[in-house]
Amino acid sequence: MQFIGITHHGGPWAAVLAGSRVLPLATVTEFWADAEGWKDKAASLVSATDGADDAGAWLERGSVTEVPLVPAAARVICVGLNYKAHVAEGSFKDQELPPYPTLFARWTASLSVGNAPVPVPAGEAGLDWEGEVAAYIGRRVESADQATAADAVFGYSTFNDITSRRAQKLTSQWTLGKNGDFSGPLGPLVSRDEVGDLRDGLQVRTRVNGFEAQNGNTRDMIFSVPAIIALISETFTLHPGDVIATGTPDGVGYARTPQWLLQPGDTVEVEVEKLGTLTTPVGDISLRSRA
Repeated sequence: MQFIGITHHGGPWAAVLAGSRVLPLATVTEFWADAEGWKDKAASLVSATDGADDAGAWLERGSVTEVPLVPAAARVICVGLNYKAHVAEGSFKDQELPPYPTLFARWTASLSVGNAPVPVPAGEAGLDWEGEVAAYIGRRVESADQATAADAVFGYSTFNDITSRRAQKLTSQWTLGKNGDFSGPLGPLVSRDEVGDLRDGLQVRTRVNGFEAQNGNTRDMIFSVPAIIALISETFTLHPGDVIATGTPDGVGYARTPQWLLQPGDTVEVEVEKLGTLTTPVGDISLRSRA
């Protein structure tokens, strides 16, 4: 099953996605209170209306405003340096592989959706792309082992951890450069049963203006999703709707010679096997008026 967030009845709702149509299910808060239950109900509703013209319930995707399918209170935990080739290409290339994942946080306010423009902030020479897979927590996780952590994943989506490199590198803490307005677009959420285990390998590709900039595979991640979740859960409890951004493969712009950064008018696409393609246009600073 695939799900997206939409604006419905004046607030954020979860909707099941089927082709070009969406069916509103529940508020985002209600959905994450019982994500598995809503998935089962959505499957029944899709099956019951398959091929039927039920205009009173289904909406055309193009007619709705999409929003991230993430609760406002969710934690968005991102993993840096999680592909060996990405470690080797950047400013950490002379260091040993880290014994633990490098974790940093995004605020939910920085999240966005496909086709929503992202502005280049003032003082930045451009933006950098980081095509990734995002994992969504579906149940409470506290001090879990890796098997329990794996079962807590509800699904996955494409993600682009668009980065303001100048701001990121001002200090050893990455928070500023990782929370630009609208800089965290997410694609539709695909349930885990349709994706499988990331350790079996999903191809992750990023294209900039049609040029393939990244081509990696999730089997090359240094730290698996269950290992990351289990580690986090030792310190703080994860809740349904929390998001784990699993890291990016090599091919980012800042590590190139010369550097290649996104400019207004550029388009970046993140394509992940089984998850689809996430498209993000780049605009100028005037777009921040939407924030």
